[in-house]
Parts: sequence; structure tokens; C-alpha cells
Amino acid sequence: MTESWLERWQEGRTGWHESEGNASLRKHWTASGTRVLVPLCGKTQDLIWLERQGNDVTGVELSELAVRAFFDENEIAYSCVEGALTAYRANDRAITIYCGDYFSFSDGPFDAYYDRGALVALPADIRRSYVEHSRSLLNADATKLIISLEYDESIATGPPFSVPASEILEYWSELCRVDAYDDIENGPPKFRDAGLAMMLEVIWRYP
Repeated sequence: MTESWLERWQEGRTGWHESEGNASLRKHWTASGTRVLVPLCGKTQDLIWLERQGNDVTGVELSELAVRAFFDENEIAYSCVEGALTAYRANDRAITIYCGDYFSFSDGPFDAYYDRGALVALPADIRRSYVEHSRSLLNADATKLIISLEYDESIATGPPFSVPASEILEYWSELCRVDAYDDIENGPPKFRDAGLAMMLEVIWRYP
């Protein structure tokens, strides 16, 4: 999984990246003035949007290429602090990205959590451990916004993977489904090429 993730960034195979950020985040996010965790953040513009809402934003990303691209492409000056994970801290904004293995990240607790592309990037045998680690980093009443995908895996396979509602609620029983829509047109081209006609993007939130 680790090598595959790094290879995708090195080869530019990042079809999940949204250059304008995620519209569902802007529609459904409610927290401000909180410490927000964004796992497997890549170079998402969502970090900037969350920070503009008054939040202190922390991303975690395995690929150094993605981390540096975020700061360079957005012309954000930063400094680095070495540690178990290298911390890239924006000089004049409340944004930090830790580069390294998410399972080695321990700088909690956080008041809010945003997962748009992390859970669906992971194969089934890793997802439970990922969620358990995420929970260990959050306050008990943390705000959560999680975006999952549902599609027919007999036609196409991930990543990003289809994660059914039953699995989401097994991990996060407190979540409520607040929205869903077909996003096949914005999904990876390989899905359409395989003949997939629908890919449902599902938005889950707490509270």
C-alpha cells in the first residue's frame, strides 16, 4: 500500500485530487475555531478552505512530493521540523502537514475530523486499523465529516474503493448520512472505461 501510494504521486496518477476542493465540504462543514485533522490529505485545497473558516488545520500525508506541492503551488512559505514525522508548518497560516506514516502520527487530540479520500483509498484489511487509530486522535465529541463512495465492484475496482453504509456505521455508529449524489463524471476515468454507470458519493456527519 505504501509503495503504491508513493508511486501514484511520482507518476502523477492522482485522479482523486480535486483542484478546486470538495463542494460537499463547503456545504456540510459546521466547525470553526477548532483543531482539525485531515488524514491522507495529499495536496488538497480543502486545507486552505478549512483554515479560512478559522480552524487550526493539520494534515497527514505519506508523500513528500504531495506535501511540497501543496505549499509550492499555493505559494505558502513554510518551515520544516524534523521528528518521527516531518512537520511542514506554514509560516503565516494555521496549516501544518506531517509527512510520514499516518499510523505513527500521535499529535492529538483533535476537535474535528475530515476524511474525504483516506478511508476509500485503503483496502478492506487496513480500514479497521485506520479508523481505530483515527479515533485515538480525536476527542470523544469531535465533529466529523466523512465522504465515502459506493459503486458496483463487480464492474470496477479501486482504489478508490467502495465502502458500503453498513461498514461506515460499523466503524462510526454516531454518524448520520446527510447527502448523496452520483459523481461518476468526476470519478477516475478508469471507472467509466470499465463500464461503471454510477458512483455514489455519500456524505456522513456528526453531529
